[in-house]
Amino acid sequence: MQLFGIITKKLQGAKGLSLIEVLIAMLMTGIITAAIFKVYINQHKNWTVQDEITDMQQNARAAIDEITRNVRMAGYALPLGLPCIKAFNTDPDTILINYSNNGDYVTLEQPMANTTDVLHCDGQDISCFQIGQIAYIYHPDSGGGEYFTISDLQTATATIQHDGNPLSIAYAKDAIIMSLNRVKYFIDTTDPEHPNLMMQLPNQAAQIYAANVEDLQFRYRMKNGLIVDVPPMADDIKAVLFSLIARTSHADPDLPNDPYRRRAFASRVNLRNM
Repeated sequence: MQLFGIITKKLQGAKGLSLIEVLIAMLMTGIITAAIFKVYINQHKNWTVQDEITDMQQNARAAIDEITRNVRMAGYALPLGLPCIKAFNTDPDTILINYSNNGDYVTLEQPMANTTDVLHCDGQDISCFQIGQIAYIYHPDSGGGEYFTISDLQTATATIQHDGNPLSIAYAKDAIIMSLNRVKYFIDTTDPEHPNLMMQLPNQAAQIYAANVEDLQFRYRMKNGLIVDVPPMADDIKAVLFSLIARTSHADPDLPNDPYRRRAFASRVNLRNM
């Protein structure tokens, strides 16, 4: 009993927390927690923005490098009558670039009876070609020809099969077959929220090369020093000046007037094959 009395007196003398103290503690906890979350949210947002800017810059630099490489090759070992560059002042602009992969070619040793015939290059080495490659066939005295995709090769018999689409004409003996590249670049604005730089090869659907590129501009320095939007003669082009504008993939609500961050990139390429 004496022990119970001592414990009771101790409990009666103990002090608890008042309601005001509890409320103050909760308020301070809420303030600290809110501050921590605000710092976290700001840091996360900054990280997201920097990540988008990095992606935007990488896409733009890859696009600049790709276009520069192809423009520099424009005109290499082209057959007569095929322009090195076709320019379209479409704002955003479009460009079509032609060049040979390696300058190698073979000749047709048997005339085609119809437009679906296999191409016979008897006795020649056709190892410079590959299945799936784009090739160009033309009559050397006419200055005209067409692209086709190689669907099959038989090195033993030196025959080349073009894809299921018939050629436009049945080519005669001595027609030339070359490995050529034709690359087209343009901006697709079908989805205005996500414009894309497109790349298209002959007989193929256009593919996205760089996402969120909203503008592409080309200008051409001619042999006489003039800079024009559309060259009157492709053979007179000395240099190609071009620029593109890339933007982030997502809008930033903190930028209400213009919610996208953008970067502009430019390049100049002297044509070495002209």
